[in-house]
Amino acid sequence: MMTDIEIAKSASPLHIREVAAGLGIPEDALEYYGKYKAKLEEGFIRQMENRPNGKLVLVTAISPTPMGEGKTTTTVGLGEAMPLVGQKAIIALREPSLGPVFGIKGGAAGGGYAQVLPMEDINLHFTGDMHAITAANNLLCAVLDNSLQQGNPLKIDTRRILFKRCMDMNDRALRNIIVGLGGRVNGVPREDGFQITVASEIMAIFCLASDMEDLKRRLGNILVAYDTEGGPVYAKDLRCVGAMAALLRDAFKPNLVQTLTGTPCLMHGGPFANIAHGCNSIRATRLALKLADITITEAGFGSDLGAEKFLDIKCPTAGIAPSCIVLVATVRALKYNGGVPKDKVTEPNKAALEKGIVNLAAHLANMQKYGVPVVVAINRFPQDTVEELDYIAAYCREQGAEFALSEVFSKGAEGGVELAKKVVEAVGKPGEFRSIVAGCSSIQERLETIAKEIYGAREVHYTPAAQKALRDILALDAAMDEKPVCVAKTQYSLSDDPAKLGRPTDFAITVRDIRLSNGAGFVVALTGDIMTMPGLPKAPAAQGIDVDEKGDIWGLF
Repeated sequence: MMTDIEIAKSASPLHIREVAAGLGIPEDALEYYGKYKAKLEEGFIRQMENRPNGKLVLVTAISPTPMGEGKTTTTVGLGEAMPLVGQKAIIALREPSLGPVFGIKGGAAGGGYAQVLPMEDINLHFTGDMHAITAANNLLCAVLDNSLQQGNPLKIDTRRILFKRCMDMNDRALRNIIVGLGGRVNGVPREDGFQITVASEIMAIFCLASDMEDLKRRLGNILVAYDTEGGPVYAKDLRCVGAMAALLRDAFKPNLVQTLTGTPCLMHGGPFANIAHGCNSIRATRLALKLADITITEAGFGSDLGAEKFLDIKCPTAGIAPSCIVLVATVRALKYNGGVPKDKVTEPNKAALEKGIVNLAAHLANMQKYGVPVVVAINRFPQDTVEELDYIAAYCREQGAEFALSEVFSKGAEGGVELAKKVVEAVGKPGEFRSIVAGCSSIQERLETIAKEIYGAREVHYTPAAQKALRDILALDAAMDEKPVCVAKTQYSLSDDPAKLGRPTDFAITVRDIRLSNGAGFVVALTGDIMTMPGLPKAPAAQGIDVDEKGDIWGLF
């Protein structure tokens, strides 16, 4: 079988105006970025607001291996299969981050014969959205430091500056830095740091804002620092919100691309799910629901992270609800959760599979708590044995869970027909979506509900730093206690310890810090050793990427 990039290069994509026409989008609503990608014009987005919504399908997964389990691939393949079962479908995805592209996990355009095109563009600079978000973030930082340099009229306490710079690359050396060195003309010396763009509050705001007015309101509400008397300093106090919005104007328009088979895809925004809320933009999802009978979207990493945040943060914010949840499971991830090292997960090991199946049980039970039909997608890898696949299928039957074998990676649309049929059947079933935190009255209650109901924790511990941070947040306004909670946690375990695989029991979640993302509208609870600026592995993917004399890129995956 050809590599992902070879498959992508051999494809004959439609001109993007043809993809748009299939959705009823007129050409004058397109802002072209070459022949195969376009942004959608603001006037058209507003025209769609009164159209009825189609059905929404959320794709999530069990706890992954470090290599990823094909959640995006399954999402794309399911979208490609929908026309084969008589459904008009559209896909809504996140944009890839350059961190994983050049790190360990690779890109986020799908894989095999279930990819979104143009794969190279999407995984690199695409339409420049990531750069615009980075620029808006760093403009705010530059204006803040300039305010310090120009006499500090806002009386900002340099020891209590909360907002960090960002870049869309894994670079652990920038986690903690000193800025302003070199004398008076070079700024005020202080501690600073970088986080990866996809973990920034600007990215969260970008993905949760409904329109330009809402975007500017949220940008203005970013808590950037405290002053010397302990009062809050917001981004609007620095008077650069308009400039930030100007940098984001074009990026704020959703991007239209296509799969290998021409299925349309809105790809917009890209927060990580382990350190952010892990969902594509509300704008793109809402628009997708107006354009097709079925919208298929994904949330990052396992259901304990991306899906929980999609269901408890994005859905209430956007006023949407899924009609079906697809839970991706793989043989190799279940063996990994059964204690097999990542370099051995492709080897047959029935005993490890039987031990690790409890991870599927946990994720399945968690998703069923939301009152929506759940379908397990068994994503087949070439090394999987029939015996291993049959074992998972039998387990699903024992649990009374709907399931289907997915072979979209190797077979494309045809490999997703079985899954598509199960999903179409599921979206037609009655369901009553409910958020598990809907009845919670405080930040701590919401945190403990997530920890106990989704992670399976016994209790939640708070470090003294986290307790102080929470007190500081509540001191700003008692209404802060009503904000949703976005938990930053390892993706490899249901607990906050990546070594606790399977379905851990009798453990505590330790919250080491709580940060207010006031513009985004939630608080971030940092657990375990999770970092908002990842590092590169010993042998990063960047070492295998190159450009030939013709200008063709190779090595992306």
